[in-house]
Amino acid sequence: MILAYLAAAAVALLGYSAKALSGSGAIAACIVGGTVLGFGGWAWAILLGLFFASSSALSFFRRSDLRKRRAAETFDKGGRRDAAQVLANGGVGALSALLSFFVPPHIASILFCGYVGSLAAATADTWATEIGVLSRYRPHLITTFRPVEAGTSGGVTWLGSAASVAGALFMGVSATLFTAFSLFGAPFVERAGGWEMIGAGLAGGVSGALADSLLGATIQASFRCPRCDKTTESRIHNCGTRTQLVRGVLWVSNDLVNLAATLTGALVGGALCWVLYN
Repeated sequence: MILAYLAAAAVALLGYSAKALSGSGAIAACIVGGTVLGFGGWAWAILLGLFFASSSALSFFRRSDLRKRRAAETFDKGGRRDAAQVLANGGVGALSALLSFFVPPHIASILFCGYVGSLAAATADTWATEIGVLSRYRPHLITTFRPVEAGTSGGVTWLGSAASVAGALFMGVSATLFTAFSLFGAPFVERAGGWEMIGAGLAGGVSGALADSLLGATIQASFRCPRCDKTTESRIHNCGTRTQLVRGVLWVSNDLVNLAATLTGALVGGALCWVLYN
């Protein structure tokens, strides 16, 4: 267990050095990663690493100045993930790994499927956000289908939706591949693998991303800069002007919505496998 947390600390330090994590994000990543590796095992930890690596790569990806400008104008936080972001995306998974250590193998199998669903939801949402912002077409609000500005919470595009499905499928297929080899087998888990993992990833990822969009379009706080007349998630726009709340609940942040999305993915992924196993 000590080695697991030391390994997680080393990875978190690398993430901090690469400017993928803030100081608080590195501490949270150490806790999440150590819990996943120590209580879950290699299969759990490798999937978490794949999510973090792919998400960080997309966050720093600069296809054009357009994406960089849109991200700065819209998103509340930059490319460095802080503790709230790490816990929102990995907290549900870490809890699943922790619980799997203390329950019978058939329950641990369902928890592992839920874990895959939660990471698939986080991956689907991240890929949709990072790639969807590059769409040449204006997004449409998922609740009313009216056109909105690029980057608006709850706005969806065909490009972002395709990226969301690809991210969910990526996590499901990865889970299947790693659990297929005994070297990366998940301790205390039985019957986890094959089509169940792909189904857990795809269903959990898509449902989690859908929940994220619905919550983003309804209760997540959305602000507008009176100076630039731009929609943003931040209370202070990148121009330095204090923004005004135009939609949603003031205390419902993007991190809280992401947490709800990963929880949705975990519940759907776990429920699907419970049905298949029974």
